[in-house]
Amino acid sequence: MSFLVTLVASTTPLTAAHVAALDLRAVPHWMAVGKAVDIPVHEKPTHAQIAAWRVLLGPDKIDVFVTSSENRVKKLMLSDMDSTIVAEETLDEVAAAVGLGEVISALTARSMRGELEFEDTLRARVEMLKDTPAAVLTKIRDNVTYNPGAHELVAGMRAQGAPAVLVSGGFTYFSGHIAEATGFDFHHANVLEILNGLLTGQVIPPILGKNTKREILEEYCERLSLTPADVFAIGDGANDLPMLQTAGLGIGYRPKPLLLEALDNCIIHGDLTAALYAQGLTPTTM
Repeated sequence: MSFLVTLVASTTPLTAAHVAALDLRAVPHWMAVGKAVDIPVHEKPTHAQIAAWRVLLGPDKIDVFVTSSENRVKKLMLSDMDSTIVAEETLDEVAAAVGLGEVISALTARSMRGELEFEDTLRARVEMLKDTPAAVLTKIRDNVTYNPGAHELVAGMRAQGAPAVLVSGGFTYFSGHIAEATGFDFHHANVLEILNGLLTGQVIPPILGKNTKREILEEYCERLSLTPADVFAIGDGANDLPMLQTAGLGIGYRPKPLLLEALDNCIIHGDLTAALYAQGLTPTTM
């Protein structure tokens, strides 16, 4: 088995000097001049080596990926929603709108870093929002900011015949709209209880947490007669880690420190289309 080291530029054009700096002594294949290049290697680089390359290329905002040359283009996509497909943490936006932004966003941040249990923290945050009008959620839902490359990433995977699944620890109130807007085939998220137009402060069980994300990946594999090696998954937080580690290609997007330490493949600088280049896909093949 052989491997590919892929460099993807964001703001600074990629050059032969960047390739030479890795000292891999292999003939590079340019997918897009100044943007993305593959460098073949016979042995998989270590995590420490990849981390060193991130530091080396970080000043020029170049991302590094390592993939197997076999089964490179994945057949199924799973993605987190908040802070991945959209820029916001949608629950934090609701909290800010009703004057609870500081306290709830602090809990969200600690949960996403893996410092607090996701399920317990989710219940606590939602309970604080009791009696919030659903109209507040609607306004936030209709004004979310899509991260650069979100639409192109989904379209690029679907063009390869890969179903796209949005899997969120957030809420269906948002995920249905966001999935439709970006072209996902399916979406899964938690369900907020709403009575008479107001949040009750309760999440309807079961909670979609970190282990559920992994289980959903496995369920889709079984349904589609695939294996986890056929899956590309992407996310930013601690609750995404089991899903990302199970997938054949798990990518952290603007990853929290826990993910950065655990994953070989991360988009630190570029937009979401970097995940396409990591699979050998360019705009002409999307």
